Amino acid sequence: MQVKISHTALVSPTTPPFHEDHTLPLSHLDTDPNLHVTFRYLRTYLNTATSAAAAVVNDPFQVISAALSAALVHYYPLAATLRQNHLFCSVKNLTVPLIHATVDDTTLESLNYLDDNPDAHFLEQLVPDPDQEERLVNPCVLQVTVFKCGGFTLGAAIHHSLCDGLGATQFFNVMAELARGATRVSVEPVWDRTSLLGPRDPPRVEAPIHEFLSLEKGFSSYSEETGPVLMECFNVSDECLEKFKTALFERCGLKFTTFEALGAFIWRAKVKASKIPGEEKVKFAYAINMRKQVKPPLPAGYWGNGCVPMYAQLSAKELVEKPIWETAQLINKSKSRATDEYVRSFIDFQHLHYGDGITAGKGVSGFTDWRHLGHSTVDFGWGGPVTVLPLSRNLLGSVEPCFFLPYSSVSSGRKDGFKVLVNLRESAMPAFKEEMKEFANHEFGLSRY
Repeated sequence: MQVKISHTALVSPTTPPFHEDHTLPLSHLDTDPNLHVTFRYLRTYLNTATSAAAAVVNDPFQVISAALSAALVHYYPLAATLRQNHLFCSVKNLTVPLIHATVDDTTLESLNYLDDNPDAHFLEQLVPDPDQEERLVNPCVLQVTVFKCGGFTLGAAIHHSLCDGLGATQFFNVMAELARGATRVSVEPVWDRTSLLGPRDPPRVEAPIHEFLSLEKGFSSYSEETGPVLMECFNVSDECLEKFKTALFERCGLKFTTFEALGAFIWRAKVKASKIPGEEKVKFAYAINMRKQVKPPLPAGYWGNGCVPMYAQLSAKELVEKPIWETAQLINKSKSRATDEYVRSFIDFQHLHYGDGITAGKGVSGFTDWRHLGHSTVDFGWGGPVTVLPLSRNLLGSVEPCFFLPYSSVSSGRKDGFKVLVNLRESAMPAFKEEMKEFANHEFGLSRY
């Protein structure tokens, strides 16, 4: 399998969205140090045209290039330059690099549509990977890779300071609408970042932010030494998951969501396999969408970061030795902090201590659920993506994130349940696989409690 780069087009807006250079401020959710990363992921598409435009042109690169150009009229900040806490928008330099690549010797079907533990080195070639300097100059870089079968992948590298997953999906949906022939966008984007999510006057921290975040100048969560990190997918069947949640209910009388129950099991398994010293603090980190929780709610077109990080915290010894339902309950209770005051306190904390080294420290395990993010709606004229796969390993202050993902819609075999993509240090992966094997065999380790 060889990925050949044909060329890179610098795509500019179809018509100039402005006529004078200017800056756009970012919110303190955007400038969170944990978001100073590029988020990389890809979507996989079949060669089955479902729109007139795709049927006539039948060239994914041409269709997506034109759609990107039209969308940038509305989302031109993606073509701007990222500075410390704002964007610089230049009349003369407003482009998004779009890479055109091909894989002439392989079909997507032969790779099971990139659904089942695809080769990591090959995946890396399908998604742009800008270096530290380039990700500021070009905070959005895209790549269309066309395979032998005519199917294609769309790889994206977008700086997290510009938007979260929901905001990026909003942008790609606008691109897709325009690609299918729409003459106007269904949702107009809203930028007002500092007016909608600005600090209070005077700023004040009244929510328990200090319980999970501290100040440590010079410390970077993403420079934590773990050795080589591997990426592995694990299958989780509905039957196994329901038996696990039923077993937890029988032990404690509480019902947990899939995210709480399975998240607790995987968190414990990762820490146990990694042999984290018992006295060290470990954190379960996840982002929660606050667009409707803040007062007033954010407008529908707001596409900036609208999520805040939430944490559950234990010592490694407590996590490994506690009954698993107590850990699931801890994750459940952490959701109760998702209030307007928590968001405002988080913003004020970031405002007061910006540049002071805000960090959640070491031992952070990041978790995110991609099963309901609406990726399937991004249809450029060949139907929605059949597989969506994240490649980023820096998320929520964690270098070993975990993603809950749907199976490919055309993958042979499994239709039951979903898959869990786990990033974990190489030294711990064998022991972790054993934990997941026991889980698949309905051996949940509850009998000792």
